[in-house]
Amino acid sequence: MQSSHAASQMNDHADRVRSSTAATLNREIDRRTDDNIEHYSRLDAPAIRQRIEQLEREWDVERVLEVNASTLALSGLVLGLTVNRKWLALPAVVLPFLLQHGLQGWCPPLPILRHLGVRTRGEIDREKFALFDALERPRPPALH
Repeated sequence: MQSSHAASQMNDHADRVRSSTAATLNREIDRRTDDNIEHYSRLDAPAIRQRIEQLEREWDVERVLEVNASTLALSGLVLGLTVNRKWLALPAVVLPFLLQHGLQGWCPPLPILRHLGVRTRGEIDREKFALFDALERPRPPALH
């Protein structure tokens, strides 16, 4: 899908996560998204609606980073206060990563998450809106 790839490249400049991700990973994520669009667009309306509902619940990379960083920082704080002060090193490492991500759109866990296929909200929405379009297209009558 040439047009979706071109649109993705334009969004790279506006999307700090995509611009901080290796081009090969962005292309792989785009390819998987295009494959999903092609696959689900061929299915019946209930299956497409079910996929759209799944996409509504899919966690984007920002949410994954925020939840993981908060969990690690809070755990380190609790363990530092109750078990051993050395655990305070955990939030001291994690929180600057979260700050770096907020300021620059990149942090050390980002390449790992992207390699695992965790998508940005824009990438998820691209699939979702393409499937909404597929729902609105007229369908040929079913053959018996």
